[in-house]
Amino acid sequence: MIHQIKLKNGIGLEVLDQGEGEVVLLIHGLGSNKADWDLQKNSFSEEYRILAPDLRGHGNSTKPQNKDAYGIPQIAEDMKLLLQELGIEHCMVVGFSMGGAIAFEMAVTYKNLITKMVIVNTAPDFDQLGNMGQEMITERTAMLQEQGISPLAHKIAESMFPEKNQGDLRNIFYHRLNNNAVFPYYHSFITLMEWGIGDKIKEIEIPVLVVASDMDYTPVSLKKAYTQKMPNARLEVVKNSRHGVTMDQPQKFNQILLNFFNYE
Repeated sequence: MIHQIKLKNGIGLEVLDQGEGEVVLLIHGLGSNKADWDLQKNSFSEEYRILAPDLRGHGNSTKPQNKDAYGIPQIAEDMKLLLQELGIEHCMVVGFSMGGAIAFEMAVTYKNLITKMVIVNTAPDFDQLGNMGQEMITERTAMLQEQGISPLAHKIAESMFPEKNQGDLRNIFYHRLNNNAVFPYYHSFITLMEWGIGDKIKEIEIPVLVVASDMDYTPVSLKKAYTQKMPNARLEVVKNSRHGVTMDQPQKFNQILLNFFNYE
């Protein structure tokens, strides 16, 4: 079922709530929406209750027109308030890309809410990406200011799904990104690039699975390095996959996560 839920902070979230049992909160990536989990929702909801919200500034949720309303801590608080609104005391969390940043923030700010965490193709310190991060900021800012969202959506979709046989995935993701308004997308992006948890990552003691695609934007070595900073974390590498592993390798991805949910 899809619900509109008003949080105590005034933000309205559209949320997919499907299945029964232990709760798994699925947090999508930048410029996307709960459809990031279309190829997971039926598989996961056979055993679990899944919650997949559109984040603030995205999809059918509230899109504030104040730039100060954007940021990873604000979205992490939304997730806490969402769980409270639904009477959920704790859950497992899966975060993809920007969603992984939100999951990291939750794990250090709301420690008692999370029992297990899956981090997918992301980093704990976007503010420490160096030249790569600065190039992303410069390129995307210029493109959005001069051309709008469509060329950027096309570029990202092409980079995520470049193979000839991925035309359908490329088209689906392009349209998903192209539905974004510039203001909420840009401020979601720029506040993500200013965010990081630093040494707090060492405080994350819950079981953590880090999922890395072998052809993601950031190298496997980066994921391996931050995995080793957490006392109860392990790394799983998905081969023949780029950033959008939830879409380009869904069967492998789903089985890896279900094994982690069930047995670890």
